Amino acid sequence: MKKLILILLTSLFVFLSCAQKPGKLEAVSTYYLIRHAEKGTTSDPDLTQAGLQRAENWAKYFKDISFDAVYSTNTKRTVQTATPTAIAKNLEVQLYMPDINISDFKAQTKGQTVLIVGHSNTSPFMANDLL
Repeated sequence: MKKLILILLTSLFVFLSCAQKPGKLEAVSTYYLIRHAEKGTTSDPDLTQAGLQRAENWAKYFKDISFDAVYSTNTKRTVQTATPTAIAKNLEVQLYMPDINISDFKAQTKGQTVLIVGHSNTSPFMANDLL
């Protein structure tokens, strides 16, 4: 009998400690950060033919991902990299500044899946700030 009481008490303790308390689930945000494709050599260059092809390839790569938004810095090369994916998802490319307030950005995109096109000197900082 003592063993039965011990088993019941242990079971009750385990059950109560494992029971989930009702709470608010956090909205999951997913960010995809890519660098612009191959560019020309002017101060604000367009993409090269290889770069335009890579931008199209990104759109194909992301075909099964449902984006809520596509962001790009305000340069030709990043906008041109983002555009094929944005068109495929029926979205507009939204511009952002590299010194964006990351807290505001995270609040604005909370619970969304977002593509962010940047540069080799901005995307790593953005990734670190998002984390």
